[in-house]
Amino acid sequence: MGTTEAELSALADDRALLGRTSTAERVADILRSRIAEGFFPPGTRLSEDSIGGALGVSRNTLREAFRLLTHERLLIHQLNRGVFVRVLAVGDVADIYQVRRLVECAVVRGLGEPPFTLGGLEAAVAAGERSARERAWKGVSTANIHFHRELVALGGSPRTDELMRSVLAELRLAFHVVDDPRRLHEPYLPRNREILAALQAGDSAGAEALLTSYLDDSYQELVEVYARRIAAQKR
Repeated sequence: MGTTEAELSALADDRALLGRTSTAERVADILRSRIAEGFFPPGTRLSEDSIGGALGVSRNTLREAFRLLTHERLLIHQLNRGVFVRVLAVGDVADIYQVRRLVECAVVRGLGEPPFTLGGLEAAVAAGERSARERAWKGVSTANIHFHRELVALGGSPRTDELMRSVLAELRLAFHVVDDPRRLHEPYLPRNREILAALQAGDSAGAEALLTSYLDDSYQELVEVYARRIAAQKR
């Protein structure tokens, strides 16, 4: 599976974000965001010529960006074949959820005194509900990723934000193997709304309890679906 024309067109639109001071870190950030938004499914081969041309960056810059994302476990280099978007194992999914529980719940627990700045969280909830009304399930998935990214951003830690951008992008790779994205994502829209409502009421303890249950249920469902799909692919 290679990079499609639509994916390259989207990258060309991102080119303006690089400016004249483009760096490998900025290229990596663009590619990471595109992976988190579902543009590059697991197993996709990333062409240096096509992506470098779309972004207007040198081969060396792109290779450094690939190296950074390989270190983040989003890409994998296969000798004599090139760079591919990584295909996760079931153990990877379990580890992702362990990190999510540690980070997301700790952020909510440590929010301090209300009121909280919830504009980003409110926008993510609204975007998910709007995508559901339009039956755009990929959009629902993206909005859900944004919801959790905005939740972590409430902690005000750039380092935690950076960590979770990578973790949530890796999580999106697991979503690609799900046959019925509506069934996976739609039930969590009202739960996002419940967490938001608790935070709007200043109830961070209630929000943490809702989030803990949310992550436990999401983990069980995704691991079961993922394990079945991976097993079927090996037959």
